[in-house]
Amino acid sequence: MSQFGSHSPPPLRHPVPTHPAYIPEPPSTPASPQGYQRFSSSPAPGQQRPQQTQAYPTHVPAYTSPFQHSQPPMPPMAPPYQPGMNMHPMQPQNPAQQPVPQAMGSDFTAWGLDGATAQLGMQLGHSAVAAGQDYVQRNFGTMIPANNIKTYFNVSNSYVINKLRLLLFPWMHKSYFRRPRAQGEWLPPREDLNSPDLYIPVMAIFTYILLSTLHSGIAEHFSPLVLGESASRATAVVLLDFAFVKLGCYILNIPGSSQMVELIAYGGYKFVGIIFTLAAGFLGLKGMLWTIVFLYAFAANAFFLLRSLRAVVLPDASAAPTHATGTVTQAARRRRIVFLFLEALMQIFYMGWLVRI
Repeated sequence: MSQFGSHSPPPLRHPVPTHPAYIPEPPSTPASPQGYQRFSSSPAPGQQRPQQTQAYPTHVPAYTSPFQHSQPPMPPMAPPYQPGMNMHPMQPQNPAQQPVPQAMGSDFTAWGLDGATAQLGMQLGHSAVAAGQDYVQRNFGTMIPANNIKTYFNVSNSYVINKLRLLLFPWMHKSYFRRPRAQGEWLPPREDLNSPDLYIPVMAIFTYILLSTLHSGIAEHFSPLVLGESASRATAVVLLDFAFVKLGCYILNIPGSSQMVELIAYGGYKFVGIIFTLAAGFLGLKGMLWTIVFLYAFAANAFFLLRSLRAVVLPDASAAPTHATGTVTQAARRRRIVFLFLEALMQIFYMGWLVRI
């Protein structure tokens, strides 16, 4: 046995489990609000397991080398680096103690302006906008009452149905005079069938544009330009009709004439008859039958304008809401009646231009 060596191997020494002297308490993070659970060895006999209420990190060096018994305890080692791991040291976070970011005002330093210059510019801007609104209200407020324009859209289903029936069969209606309110204003369209509205003219104009594009599509020569051409033609007719009525009222010195919105509404009612004529063409009516439908639509619109604008050109003193009209001489009355007939006859040219799609 001596030939195998005279020295025996050193005895094996197993590592003795030891616990670190101090384990820092890690903070509770949003990802683990309940903290971490610490695992330790089983308690000795006769001892009770202590209640672990503190949160501890997931990696604790529970066993150390046997050569470290005489060395002071080492601080806990950091976990190994993993790709995508944040290398910044973890700081305790307490959501209750986080400062709430306050609303920051407008920072004009990025634009090269200081606070005083920015405030001065804002004040000048507000003053310019206020001056512009005041100018528009003083010069155009009487023609376009922006504050009361929603009154002309105050309609109901029954009003729309009865108004369309009135536009297509105007000779079945008796009185065309509007009813005033006790406060000196006219009743809204919802309460008075004779009051002009903007809902039917606006919807009729859009329907006319759509029917024009539909006719172009059926005829296989549709183009996006058809939309613009139809809208421009409809707008031009409404403006020409309004200018003719307004100019006639100015020349004849008609006091208390209707506002701009009301005259545009009267001029927009002709599109109901135009839609009626176009619908007859879509149904296959041609030649003499289509001409009869067109003449009927023109006659209905002309009669409606004669009776409706009569309250504007020849207002009734008893029906005036705020003022009483003066006495109209026989010659002035005759000129106003001629003007009404001219306005009614002009409708055939407007409608004849619009139906040529």
